[in-house]
Amino acid sequence: MDGGDSNSVSRHDARGGGLPLAVGTLARGPRSAAFKLAGALLLAAVAHATPGLAGDRLEARFEIFGFAGLHVLTDRTIADETPSGYALATNLNTRGLAGMFVDLRSHSEVYGTLPGKTPRPESYHAEIWRNGVNHAFAVKYLSNGDVINMSGPPSDQADYLHDVQARGTVDQLTAYFLLERQVAQIGSCRLVVPVFDGEELYRLRFSDVRQETLPPDDFQNFTGPTQVCEVVREMIVANPDRTQGTYERGRLWYARLLPANRVVPVRMEYETLFGSVKGYLAEVSGYGAHLRFIGE
Repeated sequence: MDGGDSNSVSRHDARGGGLPLAVGTLARGPRSAAFKLAGALLLAAVAHATPGLAGDRLEARFEIFGFAGLHVLTDRTIADETPSGYALATNLNTRGLAGMFVDLRSHSEVYGTLPGKTPRPESYHAEIWRNGVNHAFAVKYLSNGDVINMSGPPSDQADYLHDVQARGTVDQLTAYFLLERQVAQIGSCRLVVPVFDGEELYRLRFSDVRQETLPPDDFQNFTGPTQVCEVVREMIVANPDRTQGTYERGRLWYARLLPANRVVPVRMEYETLFGSVKGYLAEVSGYGAHLRFIGE
């Protein structure tokens, strides 16, 4: 795995996440809208790659394309689940022409518990290496609903969000993990999840769009039935720096690919001021199966 140990998901050695939108936005800061937007796309990817049985592991590769079909990133994810908890991790690197504009590696990770089989995060960590500079942040979620921002906002923004406002929220990875489990269990995307990601407070509102049989396209040779979900990002408390804004809505196509009661996102698309960002499942391994839809 790029940027991390492919054989384990540790709850302590977390190393950050985020990615650019396209070459035109790669030169922006490491916490820019481009990083946060495409990072959200991969959060969906890693959360939905979660196995459902103790001792099982699922590994997946996603390829990310930006403006004019430019191949900007490869993401590799690992997900583990035990009877009492879960761990999700994603690692990504720039690809192709994007590497000429920025040297980007990142790792993001969440560790949580499953009280009553409902995912609840305990700690979320993220770290970005961009052109030799390291940026990290972390959030802890307590069992009583309190949330502690371990990294904290910049000093000039210290008062823009109070801790009480984040009470009862989850991280972005867990939000999509909750969605994946619901789609697998009842076939519906309808869900609203409050999220605090260390910078902003918002709701992710998921809804059903339709069932659709996807044909192969120029990027991916997958074809088959999918459940299409829409996600709308409803801001509650935004970062005062408006340049940090990210997507407002997107769509995800889920398919049942493995011999288990789990769905996997085969395609994802988010609309932004910069255009459309798309993610494709390239290959996935788990439950004794290995499927490939895009070559290396």
